[in-house]
Amino acid sequence: MNVALQKARTMRWSVLLLLAVAGLFYVKWYPYYGRAFMAADQHSIGHSILMGDQASAPAPSWNAALDYALAYGKAIWKAMVLGLLLGSGVQALLPVNWVRRTLGKRGFRSTLAGGLLGVPGMMCTCCAAPVVVGLRKHQASPGASIAFWLGNTMLNPATLVFTGFVLGWHWTALRMVLGVPMVFGLGYLANRMSGLEPSSAAVAPIAEAEPQSLVEVGRRWARIFTGMTLRLIPEYLVIVLLLGAARAWMFPHIGPDIGEHWFWIAAFAVAGMLFVIPTAGEVPIVQAMLALGMGGGPAAALLMTLPPVSLPSLAMLGRSLPVRLLATVAVAVVGFGILAGVLAVMLGMH
Repeated sequence: MNVALQKARTMRWSVLLLLAVAGLFYVKWYPYYGRAFMAADQHSIGHSILMGDQASAPAPSWNAALDYALAYGKAIWKAMVLGLLLGSGVQALLPVNWVRRTLGKRGFRSTLAGGLLGVPGMMCTCCAAPVVVGLRKHQASPGASIAFWLGNTMLNPATLVFTGFVLGWHWTALRMVLGVPMVFGLGYLANRMSGLEPSSAAVAPIAEAEPQSLVEVGRRWARIFTGMTLRLIPEYLVIVLLLGAARAWMFPHIGPDIGEHWFWIAAFAVAGMLFVIPTAGEVPIVQAMLALGMGGGPAAALLMTLPPVSLPSLAMLGRSLPVRLLATVAVAVVGFGILAGVLAVMLGMH
């Protein structure tokens, strides 16, 4: 390798690492550090974004859609910008061969690496999606990509701490016991399934020459960032608006009448999988619902299904991962939610 190319690669690596560390510190690590003390002191991290202090969400309307979209957007916009920068940065700055070598294998080691790489990101499912798109463009395996995506939410150390201080450490234990097999088990399953899938254009080899100057890197990065934003964000916003309007249908009046029956556990598992929330938003949602008298089974189902996937994030990844695989992951997440609900009932959690 010539000296100029080596220097160019070192420069690109340095830029991406600086962006990741500085961006995550500003958007995630430092704010969550302070919020952990708030959770320990007040046993709360804020109001439920789903319906505030009310027993039911507002009736479906344009105002309900817009209010939720604005509240959700205010909570996640910085992380979404960072996710788009990192997702496009992976494509513009990282060598394809490095991603393929580290995350492109079909064995469990690649899945493990992807899941662990997602832990410090602590992104919500939609903000992590652009990074997954970037990884897939650089030939990361389906298993590593799925594990990275789910690891951001389910193994988020800040959310686990918030859950313990706000809901109780038995809730954190339940989430960990099921979260680890969800992240790495579904990643392993994705690689097993991908052997039956035809090659995707999303992970076709990239023939474009590596940029060497800062100007070339900047132009390429800006082009990829713009294209990714225009491709992912419009459909994402439309689905968020629709979900905001449909809250009252997905989450009916909350009270003691929503008990431990299997129907409610399954229904809330499905609703939680489809709905979209910011990082750690499930903690105040579950806290508010338990305070209103809802059973522990449906609450546990929501705790497991609200964070990992959502209808908008599934749509964002529709061109990067096979639809069959995404549907399997969605169904499996619902299954984990139902299992969590059953365990919560058996253990008498509330």
